[in-house]
Amino acid sequence: MLSQVYRSGFQPFGQRLLPWVQSPGLSRSHRVQPSAIRHVRSWSNIPFITVPLSRTHGKSFAHRSELKHAKRIVVKLGSAVVTRGDECGLALGRLASIVEQVSVLQNQGREMMLVTSGAVAFGKQRLRHEILLSQSVRQALHSGQNQLKEMAIPVLEARACAAAGQSGLMALYEAMFTQYSICAAQILVTNLDFHDEQKRRNLNGTLHELLRMNIVPIVNTNDAVVPPAEPNSDLQGVNVGLFDSPPGSDDAKLIDIFYPGDQQSVTFGTKSRVGMGGMEAKVKAALWALQGGTSVVIANGTHPKVSGHVITDIVEGKKVGTFFSEVKPAGPTVEQQGEMARSGGRMLATLEPEQRAEIIHHLADLLTDQRDEILLANKKDLEEAEGRLAAPLLKRLSLSTSKLNSLAIGLRQIAASSQDSVGRVLRRTRIAKNLELEQVTVPIGVLLVIFESRPDCLPQVAALAIASGNGLLLKGGKEATHSNRILHLLTQEALSIHGVKEAVQLVNTREEVEDLCRLDKMIDLIIPRGSSQLVRDIQKAAKGIPVMGHSEGICHMYVDSEASVDKVTRLVRDSKCEYPAACNALETLLIHRDLLRTPLFDQIIDMLRVEQVKIHAGPKFASYLTFSPSEVKSLRTEYGDLELCIEVVDNVQEAIDHIHKYGSSHTDVIVTENEKTAEFFLQHVDSACVFWNASTRFSDGYRFGLGAEVGISTSRIHARGPVGLEGLLTTKWLLRGQDHVVSDFSEHGSLKYLHETLPVPQRNTN
Repeated sequence: MLSQVYRSGFQPFGQRLLPWVQSPGLSRSHRVQPSAIRHVRSWSNIPFITVPLSRTHGKSFAHRSELKHAKRIVVKLGSAVVTRGDECGLALGRLASIVEQVSVLQNQGREMMLVTSGAVAFGKQRLRHEILLSQSVRQALHSGQNQLKEMAIPVLEARACAAAGQSGLMALYEAMFTQYSICAAQILVTNLDFHDEQKRRNLNGTLHELLRMNIVPIVNTNDAVVPPAEPNSDLQGVNVGLFDSPPGSDDAKLIDIFYPGDQQSVTFGTKSRVGMGGMEAKVKAALWALQGGTSVVIANGTHPKVSGHVITDIVEGKKVGTFFSEVKPAGPTVEQQGEMARSGGRMLATLEPEQRAEIIHHLADLLTDQRDEILLANKKDLEEAEGRLAAPLLKRLSLSTSKLNSLAIGLRQIAASSQDSVGRVLRRTRIAKNLELEQVTVPIGVLLVIFESRPDCLPQVAALAIASGNGLLLKGGKEATHSNRILHLLTQEALSIHGVKEAVQLVNTREEVEDLCRLDKMIDLIIPRGSSQLVRDIQKAAKGIPVMGHSEGICHMYVDSEASVDKVTRLVRDSKCEYPAACNALETLLIHRDLLRTPLFDQIIDMLRVEQVKIHAGPKFASYLTFSPSEVKSLRTEYGDLELCIEVVDNVQEAIDHIHKYGSSHTDVIVTENEKTAEFFLQHVDSACVFWNASTRFSDGYRFGLGAEVGISTSRIHARGPVGLEGLLTTKWLLRGQDHVVSDFSEHGSLKYLHETLPVPQRNTN
């Protein structure tokens, strides 16, 4: 299904989007010259409008993300999209989905046009039915028998099929659009209609008037009078999309963005079995439209997994099909960055441990040596964010000398722990004589880390990726653009000392997070660092890529009846007030019932008031008080600010049950002097981090001695809790033999399995 907007010289269509969805394919080895398309006047079986009237000299959209602002959209449906696989009849399911998407966009206030094929296929189905019916009647009369002999159907002439099918095709469209309370109008055209200036003006006026009245024009070639198709023109194969090498080859990749004047060559595949134009005509038409200020997208309209929303996805700016743009970015595409991270990461993994540690040490030195430049860039971010970001986010965004010093210390911890990370032998087994197996640690591959607000995340994650030999793609928030840029430059400077500069890439293009999550051929693990909403969005958007993260940080602290008065207020203050925006900040305080109306309880409340913490009452707590804060709307709330829910429980078991019901398995704490009660809590609470008489804020990779963390995982597979260096490694098996074959170990074979456990080399702990 191809969507096309006409040349901007035709006034109604200048500066607007053309989502283009179709099935044929092409690849870059036959060069397309934009100047060569000036004499092209038709594409597919629909003439290409080139009316030099009052031109609107606008520019096409430069980026996919801008497509959502398109006002006028023309959807060109290629023959292979509209037609069934047997070429007799229409693909009704696809057609209904297309009409639904067009209707959704029309009802959003956009001006929609449809350019459609299908009359020939519809007519062929109808005429075949009539011929079969006629032949069956004649045979029955001649033979006097009810049993029919095999009947041959003559070759049907396309123009006759079109004449029989055009009215039915339009009736079908009208019936479908009526379901969405939308009126459609048919416009039949031929090549000759565009050679006469007055006819072009008439057509222009007709389209203007229909769009003004909120009617969807449906443009179709009058195939009943067009010249006959070339012999066998409908017998060629169908390819899909716009590729960088011949479609179907092992290394063929869909071209994300196509630029006019690109010096690389282009090779076109064959045209559709049921169409007349082929991909070459589509691309020439797209480039012609682009010259006039109209954006174009060519995409597959027959793929069963995406055809139901491909048009709306394109208009939303999602990475679907090939986008035609006149603005070529200065840097590499995200796909190219993914390839660089992959190859750079593999080179990084082959370095000696001392070399990887040296890179990290150098980065730590740069964080302190270049402190002034980093803080200046961060100041720009803070100035631009002032008034746009909430106070907790501004605090996350802010860098300081002390933060940079702490970062440097953490990086040196990572460097020390990296000495024996990649290639460490976990187990050794003698399978049989001279056949030994090893399980060793290896990098996961390419990591995509998406983080909000916190530029200090960049060097932390980069150091962990370097230590573990992983390639890294970083996607930071726009609010930290200046800070992220200089921190990434310093990271690449450190990587350059051993020639692996490209292993860490910062995505600076306008790629949407959802589009990044679709790069399953380039990314092995996605790690979101940010709000719970960000994590949920990424988990939803990820297409076949594992996501490591926590959905929420709903952390609890249970104050037992035997808690120390001196400890409680310190622990509550630190857990809630030290950094309320952190995912390990306290969100729900569980109080033993016996502590109500005691001096300890009063001290807790007084401290929270002094710290200006807004209190929300749980249902049970509210029932104990005559005057109390309003009852909390939900006990599953992560406030991320100076707000706290207080609830009452009868005993430690009820506290555990509450945590399991309302918590997020992140970090939960008990405050008590009773060791038995504490151990019961530690063993029975099923969370990633469970503490006794310690602040929830200790749930952190740096504080755990990991140097840093890529995030805190509440997953139960692979890594859990603060994820440091170990969590970024997986394993592979190495088997060393001497001409061993499995048949030698069969029942009558000469060898027997030994499966002896061998000693593992001692890990370097220096």
